[in-house]
Amino acid sequence: MKLPWLALKALSAPAFMLLSVVAATAQKAPDAFPSRAVRIIVPFPAGGPSDVLARLIATKLTEAWRQTVIVENRPGANTVIGAQIVAKAPPDGYTLLMAIDSTLVMNQFLYRTPPYDPINDFEPVTLVAKTTQLLMVNSTSDVTSVGALIAKARAEPGRLNYGAGTLTTKLTGFLFNRRTGIATTLVPYNGSADVTQALLTRSVDFAFDGPSAAIASIEAGKFRVLAKFDPRPFPPLPDVPLITREVPGFDEVTVWLGLVAPRGTPAAIVDEVHRGVVAALSDRTVVASADAAGLYPATSTPAEFAAFIRHEADRWSKVLPETGMRFD
Repeated sequence: MKLPWLALKALSAPAFMLLSVVAATAQKAPDAFPSRAVRIIVPFPAGGPSDVLARLIATKLTEAWRQTVIVENRPGANTVIGAQIVAKAPPDGYTLLMAIDSTLVMNQFLYRTPPYDPINDFEPVTLVAKTTQLLMVNSTSDVTSVGALIAKARAEPGRLNYGAGTLTTKLTGFLFNRRTGIATTLVPYNGSADVTQALLTRSVDFAFDGPSAAIASIEAGKFRVLAKFDPRPFPPLPDVPLITREVPGFDEVTVWLGLVAPRGTPAAIVDEVHRGVVAALSDRTVVASADAAGLYPATSTPAEFAAFIRHEADRWSKVLPETGMRFD
């Protein structure tokens, strides 16, 4: 900002000082967020629920922000690799994490020395979805219902195995065994895409998973869905029974997803990301695509999401010790 010298001389000292401060502030003002590419770290391989939803959101944010939003898959170590990348990233909003429940809740109870702090290393932005969890078999299996699966497992104790790719689906298998009094064996995978492949090749007898990676096989008749684990409708199979039909009292279990930023990210940037994601998840095409895959968008304020994480931590802290599961 430049003024003629005579005009500057005419200014009083206080006015001149104020003008100087305004000019300096204008010169140092940061670019509006975002001014460059943003990346969303997905701690799973491509094709799973986190990846599918992250890409739907990224497309809409790219359009709204006129800046590229990149989805970067960094799978491994039960989401720890991706989580650590974001926890150590600069707190400027340009690196975000598409976290799932195990990232922000369960991992802290599974490591003697947790590799990151799910409460203190991140700024919650918003819940983004609660997926529908399904119990599935290959359509060539002779198992046609949950009751038939339970009966077969009791007749052949220890011989059946199940695939699961997230901690929540693995815990569902534990709860299923405990509630029904059967003994089946977990075969762990790194994500939904791997679980789908295992079920296609019959490397596992059944699987617990969301439908995003399996939807094509479900619609092609390659998978038989025996039950769902929450009462919301699943449009591709409106008549699929709720698990409580065969296993009364089984608690609702969903795999939820949420977006977080590194701790210390300014509130204004968190709010900007929050507004962008909420707008993206309000888009009809995004909702339709997500619902069809059983992802079910669900948003919250940052404060509501923080409270939700703490509530879930309290819930699962009581279950995990019973499983004997440890990651170190």
